[in-house]
Amino acid sequence: MRILVIEDDRAVADQVERILKAAGYVVDVAHDGEEGHFLGDTEPYDAVVLDLGIPVMDGLHVLESWRRNGRAMPVLILSARNTWREKVAGLRSGADDYLSKPFEAEEMLARIEALIRRAAGRPEPVLTC
Repeated sequence: MRILVIEDDRAVADQVERILKAAGYVVDVAHDGEEGHFLGDTEPYDAVVLDLGIPVMDGLHVLESWRRNGRAMPVLILSARNTWREKVAGLRSGADDYLSKPFEAEEMLARIEALIRRAAGRPEPVLTC
């Protein structure tokens, strides 16, 4: 499984990359919206972790452009913008889920797993009790 992380804060990007790689994902990282937009437009990703406050091209513009162009990969917004209005704007712009910073690693992983399962048409959990 391949995931794109678009995050300008290098410490956060490194943390997310480490978490995802430890969970077995292949991870590409972009540090600005222009590079992230290009990668998401030209490469196949199973999911994207997208910050909103990124330089060159804002995260909402990246997301809206992908959706206009028919790119349907699941997108988890990971942002310090945490008011309900900002969350609604992100979801209405085409995000599949929204997680506020600071975040717990396990919650981020669980949300990404759920997005990938739903995108693959498998809503059931991986493990059952």
